[in-house]
Amino acid sequence: MGMEQRGVIIQLEVDNNWKQEDLMQESKPYNIPKKVVKEAYRRVKVNKGSAGIDGMDFEEFEKHLKNNLYKIWNRMSSGSYFPSPVLAVEIPKKAGGTRRLGIPTIHDRIAQMVAKMYIEPVVEPMFHENSYGYRPNKSAIDAIGQARKRCWKYDFVLELDIKGLFDNIDHELLMRVVKRHVREPWIRLYVERWLKAPFKLKDGTTIERTSGTPQGGVISPILANMFMHYVFDVWMVKNYPEAPFERYADDAVVHCRTEEKAIQILKSLNERMQACLLELHPNKTRIVYCKDGDRKKDYSKSEFDFLGYTFKGVFIKYKNGSTGVNFIASASKNSNKAFREKIKSLEIHKKTGCKTDMIAGVINPIIRGWINYFCKYNPQATKYSLDCVDRRLVKWAMCKFKRFRGHRKKAEMWLAEVKKREPDLFAHWQYRNRNVVMS
Repeated sequence: MGMEQRGVIIQLEVDNNWKQEDLMQESKPYNIPKKVVKEAYRRVKVNKGSAGIDGMDFEEFEKHLKNNLYKIWNRMSSGSYFPSPVLAVEIPKKAGGTRRLGIPTIHDRIAQMVAKMYIEPVVEPMFHENSYGYRPNKSAIDAIGQARKRCWKYDFVLELDIKGLFDNIDHELLMRVVKRHVREPWIRLYVERWLKAPFKLKDGTTIERTSGTPQGGVISPILANMFMHYVFDVWMVKNYPEAPFERYADDAVVHCRTEEKAIQILKSLNERMQACLLELHPNKTRIVYCKDGDRKKDYSKSEFDFLGYTFKGVFIKYKNGSTGVNFIASASKNSNKAFREKIKSLEIHKKTGCKTDMIAGVINPIIRGWINYFCKYNPQATKYSLDCVDRRLVKWAMCKFKRFRGHRKKAEMWLAEVKKREPDLFAHWQYRNRNVVMS
């Protein structure tokens, strides 16, 4: 049975089995429609994700789909819902070290999605226009575009990073925000329970939590945005309306006309964060001079990274044919390196039993994602990384075809012929031929 057919049967099972129960809804303390739980399940399934502490994945969950969804609804409606411990997984950071990711069970992810579906329509309209993280119709590339324009207007940037935001949000302060905007008592109740749910390591060790909301939880991003709306966004507008900003979760850049203003804001922000039991990262928070052809002051810092892009002065050719140094955004060295390492980790040179279209099927989704994000601004900065794909294809051809072994030039000529014959085979070929962003 195909996956699509199986999905239709599962959905019919849910709809048919719940139809009778919807006609005689039990009396519960909290009125949560069953259709909301079903919709939450659909949304969580689209996001996929691995199993939580109970080891149950979606295939296992769907073996008893009706019963599992009914349990979630019944417990949430009666007030007897308590989340399971959150599976804690350490994942490496690009800059070194690790980040603790919390993976709730599928039951808990669905329950959190139910709450999110109520909270988001209420708080979304109040969020600041320059808050970009984890919001519908907002994206990191939008933040990059806005920052790029403002760097041309303002001479200085205050680059900010909040140290361990998701791990250090104070529960009491966060619940004040939740109670201010969320009317449903059951959401308030369950948010508190999610915040207090302990971490559990793979070796069985339990870690009690007194602060933070786990990265990886469905509800965590919107809770973090609600918290930072008051901690940073509203505070900045009230105290420094002349200094626009872009914020993406715990990363932000503030634009200032003078170094003196940047120093003043930095001092005030340090005090603000301490008052809210947070801390600016000492190594990732700094004042940067947007040096270009017109701004020639000597300054210790003249570039910064934001959301995978590096902002710095680059010698470019303008549309009118003139040349000069402009302060622009380009894919960072770390982002380029991560892409090349990802392509190399696929070890396509070992897939000698595959044809070229099969290789394309493996790597094209990765290339498209890269192009969509990192070729938006100054695509020239990605050239070496995209060329890496061709270099790996040449290596694959040398391993696959005996006539190319030890003859790189012949393999390169063969690849050039394939590129000419099938220009749409690989995503980066399509992009370079058409100079468009891949969909």
